[in-house]
Amino acid sequence: MQLKSIKSALISVYYKTNLEPIIKLLQANQVKIYSTGGTQRFIESLGVAVTPVEDITGFPEILGGRVKTLQPQIFGGILYRRDHVGDNEQVATHDIPPIDLVIVDLYPFEETVASNAEEQEIIEKIDIGGISLIRAAAKNFNDVLIVSSRDQYEETAEILKNNQGSTTLQDRRRFASYAFDVSSHYDTAIFNWFNHKEDLLRFKQSEQQAHVLRYGENPHQQGIFYGNLDALFDKLNGKELSYNNLLDVDAAVALIDEFEDTTYAILKHNNACGVATAITPKEAYLQSLAADPVSAFGGVIITNKPVDIDTAQELHKLFFEVLIAPSFNEDAFNLLVEKKNRILLRRKPVDFAKNQFKTLLNGVIFQDKDLKTETANDLKTVTVKTPSTLEIEGLLFANKLVKHAKSNTIILAKGTQLYAAGVGQTSRVDALKQAIEKAVSFGFDLNGAVMASDAFFPFPDCVEIAHQAGITAVIQPGGSIKDQDSINYCDSHGLAMVTTGTRHFKH
Repeated sequence: MQLKSIKSALISVYYKTNLEPIIKLLQANQVKIYSTGGTQRFIESLGVAVTPVEDITGFPEILGGRVKTLQPQIFGGILYRRDHVGDNEQVATHDIPPIDLVIVDLYPFEETVASNAEEQEIIEKIDIGGISLIRAAAKNFNDVLIVSSRDQYEETAEILKNNQGSTTLQDRRRFASYAFDVSSHYDTAIFNWFNHKEDLLRFKQSEQQAHVLRYGENPHQQGIFYGNLDALFDKLNGKELSYNNLLDVDAAVALIDEFEDTTYAILKHNNACGVATAITPKEAYLQSLAADPVSAFGGVIITNKPVDIDTAQELHKLFFEVLIAPSFNEDAFNLLVEKKNRILLRRKPVDFAKNQFKTLLNGVIFQDKDLKTETANDLKTVTVKTPSTLEIEGLLFANKLVKHAKSNTIILAKGTQLYAAGVGQTSRVDALKQAIEKAVSFGFDLNGAVMASDAFFPFPDCVEIAHQAGITAVIQPGGSIKDQDSINYCDSHGLAMVTTGTRHFKH
């Protein structure tokens, strides 16, 4: 393992936290340090000798700090190849000092955007010199170590300490790879900010964190989650989340965010098999479980309220994979963790993106998320009979669920309790028959229940079947050229129907 000694370093960083140990190690190994502005003042405050960059360049920092290091004397010192005769002759001719270590972090562009800052402040956080230094040093990793993030300060200190101020080619190459990840991510963030305003019809996405999963959707498939789960949840108990767990967790979070009142939802294979809103958490859970206690086995459960001991005692009777909640009362938590593999996730407040994408064929398909949630003001009564107050409550509840179920889908509900869902069927009639069969099998009386459909009825067959099962009110988008056929059937048999004008397909 061949070591290359660091004799000089250029340090220009935005964040100084945890930088001191590196400075002290460089001092101990008699490394000449160059720096600029605030970083220079920080190093001087530690009592360490530092040479201002302008002593090399012969040119002061200008334009309010926009131009500091963009000089051939700096980039020549970084980029010249130490084993190249011509390069060595040129740096000697122009009196360019070598730079063996570059420590740079970038202006906090993403943080500034997230703070809802004014446009000019955001523009000023587009780093120019820093990103150029990172790319230059990474390109010449054969001779130069690039530290491109404060996340690498601790490891850098360890390398300097263990190797007495020297580096290996393996370390330099690895740090260079990380540097190009930093620079590409930074450029992606800048582009996406501009693209949001200009809509250039380009797609770029960058995630810098990865979590290797046990496997993908099936054991023979590799699975990786790219993103920061720790920003979304505190994992309080249980085994590692699987690929399929994550799919269900994603669906569960999207569904529960439709509700403000106390609600429990149970999901299996991305679809809700039980959902209920009630006065108490225990009631909400038991009512959601009643919709399909068979499918609930091994499912993912989510609530929008703290888990109390009364509910936990009921939850504890069921085998489930994941429970997600904003918090857990201490006694409830102590009970639930008795099952060591049971995954308990405490949600954190996070704003999610308003769009979504996935790979498709040889590209990516992108769309706005379906964020439309209908209210009573969106309902248009199209039948002679107007739905009752209780029916409207049930229709709006069922319509929230239909939006989050795989098409074709039919939801049957009464009040704020899911009775049954028919999901993922190639025929809307089949979806309805599936829902009716499930509801009856679990002992629900459908007389007075309501039906929601994710799309319009091309024929009156669905309302006829629903009516025969006891359904009294229907909600659907409308828009079929044969809407009137279904409306006429409802009028002839005393059903109420409302349309929303919004389809909720989910594939």
